Amino acid sequence: QDLCVCDIALVLGMSVSALSHQLRFLRERGAVQRRKAGRMAYYRLVDAHLRDLVLGATTHVAETA
Repeated sequence: QDLCVCDIALVLGMSVSALSHQLRFLRERGAVQRRKAGRMAYYRLVDAHLRDLVLGATTHVAETA
C-alpha cells in the first residue's frame, strides 16, 4: 500500500525532511517506488520480499523493546 511521507514520518518518529533523504536513498537503489500526486509523495516497497523483511524487523524490535 502507498503511504505518504508525512504518515511514514509520524509512524517512525522522524522529521519529514530526514525521512525524505532516506527514501531518496532507497528509491535510487530500487527498494521503494514513488508516486506523486500534486505536492504529496507516496511511497511503497517494490516487492513482497522487502515488505516481509521490514515487517519481520519491526515485529522483532517491538518484541525486544
